[in-house]
Amino acid sequence: MMGHSHALSGVVGWMAIVPVVQGLEFYGVRFDLGPGEIIAGSLVCAGAALLPDLDHKSATITTTYGFFTETLSALLNWVFGGHRNGTHSLLFALLMGAMTQALALWSELAVQIFVFLLVGIALQGLGFGMDKNRAAAGIINALGTAGITLALFTAGTDYSWMGVAVAFGCLLHFIGDIITHMGVPLMWPLSKYRVGQNVGFTTDGPVERKIVTPLLTMAVVLYSFYLFDWPELLPKS
Repeated sequence: MMGHSHALSGVVGWMAIVPVVQGLEFYGVRFDLGPGEIIAGSLVCAGAALLPDLDHKSATITTTYGFFTETLSALLNWVFGGHRNGTHSLLFALLMGAMTQALALWSELAVQIFVFLLVGIALQGLGFGMDKNRAAAGIINALGTAGITLALFTAGTDYSWMGVAVAFGCLLHFIGDIITHMGVPLMWPLSKYRVGQNVGFTTDGPVERKIVTPLLTMAVVLYSFYLFDWPELLPKS
């Protein structure tokens, strides 16, 4: 799927699991998700849902942070032998989740930096900016990302679930690509078999543009009404 669809799937996916995991504890990670954690998790998951495409030179995530992500993209493309190989495997999702979970336990500053990076990627994927003016779009994205990250920080948002959100975002990316024509090698490097190959719809085709993306957008709106207590959140007159 295209970047915007992957990012939307990350938002919807996190919102969808909130009622399921709320109040539960898994391997020492307890899910007490208030409004801040729901918003932060949605954006972190949306950014993570774009991470596997960092092996593609023209992907949304590759162009987000200029030279830095472009260099990293070229490196991953070389290491994994092209697009939709190692970065589209369960191993990659596990490694990214473990790395970010360790980061969350190691340093609060490192967590905030990583949140900033993922929120910026998420906003880029969701189309926050102007395509025809990349300089202005970059400034708008940076200001929006900084504002959101700072607001979440001052609200005392808990990021103990960071690794779960990142791994989940990667898995959502795989699901999105499995239902497209190319499929993904989930068991790489043990097997290069592409799950879903030659089965699904064409990337950026009419199915994605006219059905998948609108449905994901509608799901975000519906989950927003369902998950948030708007009378409590809105300012009292």
